[in-house]
Amino acid sequence: MARWSKRNDFEGEFLSSALPKRDARLIQIVDAALADATKRSGEWLLCRPGCTQCCHGVFAISQLDALRLRTGIEQLDRDDPARAVLVRQRARESLSRIGVGFPGDQRTGILAETTEAQAAFEEFANDEPCSALDPANGMCDLYEWRPMTCRVFGPPVRVEGGFSVCELCFGGATAAEIAACEMIADPERIEDAVIEEAEIATEVRGRTIVAFALISH
Repeated sequence: MARWSKRNDFEGEFLSSALPKRDARLIQIVDAALADATKRSGEWLLCRPGCTQCCHGVFAISQLDALRLRTGIEQLDRDDPARAVLVRQRARESLSRIGVGFPGDQRTGILAETTEAQAAFEEFANDEPCSALDPANGMCDLYEWRPMTCRVFGPPVRVEGGFSVCELCFGGATAAEIAACEMIADPERIEDAVIEEAEIATEVRGRTIVAFALISH
């Protein structure tokens, strides 16, 4: 039977049935929170189709994100095989550029969790385009299956010491105006539990990056 093994080696076809059932609920909650924050943000929020500012720079994703992306590429295999080939090709090309300096296991794609590796990741591949980004039209080929970081990017999200917002958005807004547009992405606090379900299903633990999630090893 095709599966994504505990070694993170690709064996056969992608298995979408491993995606936890509660992921659909999580996505519903986050997308609703985004819609609400977008409405409250009004003209402060400049995110539009074709804006790719947030599509450059490698970032860490969970095994739930990775599994969702693989489910998405499986769907793209069926709906638009040629486009799926291009996505995987971009992922391979990306890893050929950034693989040598990857602060983790280059075989499995799992990021190291040491203090030194985490510091190295802060400066790692900050200009690298996402493998899912179609450079011809500036659109995401796996938008419906995008990682959680992508789903919450743009509106103000509370972080330690304040709010994280897209650097292109909220220009001239006051602290109070930014706070009024806060996006609370996971009020039910279920993401960690769903990530755990994904790690159990895939037998893989730890964070990775989009390019590794999309290709075979």
